[in-house]
Amino acid sequence: MPLRLLIAGLVVLLLTISFAPDLQAVPASPREFVVGYSAQGRPISAVQFGDGPRKLVVVGNTHGAPEANTYRLTLALIEHLRANPQLVPPSVRLFLVPTVNPDGIALGWRFDAAGVDLNRNMNTNLDACPENDWRTTVQGAYGIISDTGGAYPDSQVEAQLVRAFLLDAAGAIFLHSNAGLVFPAACEHGPSIRLAEVYAQAASYEYRRFWSLYHITGGMHDWAGSLGIAAITPELVTGDQMEFAENLAALTAVLAQADELLPLPEDGEVAGFNVPAPIFRYWRALGGEERFGLPLEEARTTSSGISQTFAHARISLTHAQRDTLFYVQPDPLGVAAAAALAYGGAEAQLPHPTQPEAGLYFPESGFSLNGGFRDLWQRGGGLAVFGLPLSHEFQASSSATPRTLQYFERALFSYSPAEGVRLEALGARQLALEGLMQPEAVQMVR
Repeated sequence: MPLRLLIAGLVVLLLTISFAPDLQAVPASPREFVVGYSAQGRPISAVQFGDGPRKLVVVGNTHGAPEANTYRLTLALIEHLRANPQLVPPSVRLFLVPTVNPDGIALGWRFDAAGVDLNRNMNTNLDACPENDWRTTVQGAYGIISDTGGAYPDSQVEAQLVRAFLLDAAGAIFLHSNAGLVFPAACEHGPSIRLAEVYAQAASYEYRRFWSLYHITGGMHDWAGSLGIAAITPELVTGDQMEFAENLAALTAVLAQADELLPLPEDGEVAGFNVPAPIFRYWRALGGEERFGLPLEEARTTSSGISQTFAHARISLTHAQRDTLFYVQPDPLGVAAAAALAYGGAEAQLPHPTQPEAGLYFPESGFSLNGGFRDLWQRGGGLAVFGLPLSHEFQASSSATPRTLQYFERALFSYSPAEGVRLEALGARQLALEGLMQPEAVQMVR
């Protein structure tokens, strides 16, 4: 298939997804849905109660079979709320996720399918506390040291799911067992501390300022707290009982004080520009200035949501995708840039799809990923952030500095010996093109 037809087809597909009717604008209460899938393809489901602005997420069973009582507890809480939906105040939309580690339950162990501890895999390098920063070698149950933190922060699909789904959360409760205590996110995060105190008192659990039995790095609670989410970890007393009454009392107390305990996400300020809260959190969590560059304009309202242009990308929030893994994403500027190159007569510079070769091959587009580009693609968020490759690597012919380039749906990767692997400035390019399209723009005619 000619490359221009492939790109045109991708443009149509992306536009269809972006502007599809909002089928979830008025969710039923309760609403049951699949958030995403585990590494082995098992569904990770959630049940939603209420539709208020303060998003509270209760996450059960991060540690698979050894903590299956938290899975049963979350299911029991769901059934109680079905019968008593009035417990959820109008200001809250509550999500209960019975397990984020269904593979661990099926395999009968603490870890995910690859042997990674999901509560040691999150990117906790965003806060001001270096002692909890992510690392490969971690302390796990009973302080046992092992290399189960993952290959890099947020490397596991389940951790990426938590990252995307909690992006706009006001609060998060990560249920674990078994110690009979509650502790908040690190770095003296006030909202997390207050939430932990209220939960512990209502459940008659012990409150502790931090987990003191061994060292936790890459924890979900610390990741959430670093983004401003009020985040806590209740540890059930036992390893086999649900302790339903205690945790129901605690959740009820939190819901009753939701407006005080669950702060709404706050906008950020970067380089003198205001960045709307979900976009700001996405920008920070997925690499910040190093990955996406600085903002080049204030956020703009669009027909589908909000978008803001950064040097390397335009990041958009789509209202119809709220409470899905695709609520915030970079726009497909790579598709537009590759199409412009192809239709401009330079299609020969973009190799046509070929048979699979060495590397990570994508049959959907016919291209592969290798070396530093593959590493950046995987570490930076993969398909959800950058999309499919639209070309193989090729040498730039219009630059004084030799560069290797590769197009993706949402990015353009570049490599040079002096700068290493990075994203090209597609956001700045798009903003400049839009400026030239304005009626008052001074056009240059050659």
